[in-house]
Amino acid sequence: MIAFSMSEEQKQLQALAQTFTKNEIIPIAAEYDRLEEVPWQVVEKAFELGLLNASIPEHVGGLGLGMLEESIIGEEIAYGCMGIYTVLMASELGITPILLGGSEAQQKRFLAPMLEKPCLAAFALSEANNGSDAAAMGTKAELIGDEWVINGSKMWISNGGMAELTVVFASVDKALGHKGTVALVVPKEAAGQSSHKIKHKMGQRASHTAELVFEDVRVPKDNILGGIGDGFKIAMKTLDKTRIPVAAGSVGIARRALEESVKYAKVREAFGKPIANFQAIQFKIAEMLIGIETGRLMTWKAAWLVDQGLPHGTESAIAKAYCSEMAFEAANQAIQVHGGYGYVGEYPVEKLLRDVKLNQIYEGTNEIQRIVISRAALR
Repeated sequence: MIAFSMSEEQKQLQALAQTFTKNEIIPIAAEYDRLEEVPWQVVEKAFELGLLNASIPEHVGGLGLGMLEESIIGEEIAYGCMGIYTVLMASELGITPILLGGSEAQQKRFLAPMLEKPCLAAFALSEANNGSDAAAMGTKAELIGDEWVINGSKMWISNGGMAELTVVFASVDKALGHKGTVALVVPKEAAGQSSHKIKHKMGQRASHTAELVFEDVRVPKDNILGGIGDGFKIAMKTLDKTRIPVAAGSVGIARRALEESVKYAKVREAFGKPIANFQAIQFKIAEMLIGIETGRLMTWKAAWLVDQGLPHGTESAIAKAYCSEMAFEAANQAIQVHGGYGYVGEYPVEKLLRDVKLNQIYEGTNEIQRIVISRAALR
């Protein structure tokens, strides 16, 4: 049998995330977008409520939430602000390689401290000259005695420089391509690291994005996840999972676009009646709802596959590509519904469009998603 109902626990998590978003995120979202700063008080509150780093497993002391629960929560938080959601989501992204490639002892060593206080993780794969071509990374790691020595730089790193730990992907031998890659856990206190905040982003300005520079950064030999040659594989498996929260966040943005459009269309009048009475507006509303319902189903299917331990790469790529493009169109049409008011910051819809554009780019551009999807179809 196929069921489409949430469990009581999932309903409670959804209600908790809705209340958190309403009280803590929506009132300050526009301000922190303008300031281009992370609202740390929101991170602290998320930690208090168990909404930060919620995938840390029970054997470490965490909640061990599944991907479906993460998706339910993510939709609600992104409804309030995709930038603030990205702060929390990027921390889960940073944790995921440790869950996939780390031993139980490594998971306890690296993740247990993250349950003691509000702190973030980061995932450092992209570089200035290669994003989607991850196997071509220039950051180098050399094993010298009992330490890995890292040199190079990473670009577009969410939570970069703020994170307590960063999983850094590097090459031990560039001639080997992806077979010569490693994934190394680098704590914030490791000497030789510097970060440079990337400013003036189009959207998601409440998310901290940085360039990271590594100059003879040394970490213990046993900070490697898996072995030599496993870095690329761990990175790709991580992205196969974490594209799903991007899809969930896109659904949240689309839902906000729909609800703001409905609210405005009911009060804005033209030719003596609310514009909600006009078929042109009604069709826009209908297309938004079609996209939201379709996107959520695909997102939840991909999340369910993850939680069942089943192959999910194609489904996560479909969810990420479809939902991010659907949400961009929903936000675009929401601006059209609002007319001139949609083009200025008095209403939230212009921010929705700016924020959701990044969903089509990070964690693999939608062009990369289509490569993944087409390969599955052609196999």
